Amino acid sequence: MLVLTRRAGESIMIDDEIELKVLKIRGSQVHLGIDAPKNAAVHRKEVWLRIREDGTPIAASQPPRQAR
Repeated sequence: MLVLTRRAGESIMIDDEIELKVLKIRGSQVHLGIDAPKNAAVHRKEVWLRIREDGTPIAASQPPRQAR
């Protein structure tokens, strides 16, 4: 596991297309922004695990993304 330290307003790039940005930190909560291609499945882990348990393909479980 790679562990990085970021402050509010700083980002992490994953490959060339996914940006993970720390929007704000309030107490024990971290607010993240994710900028990813429309075809990338982005879920909270507990939702992703439920989808996997149901056997539903990840892409089929995604609602259409809103225009940016």
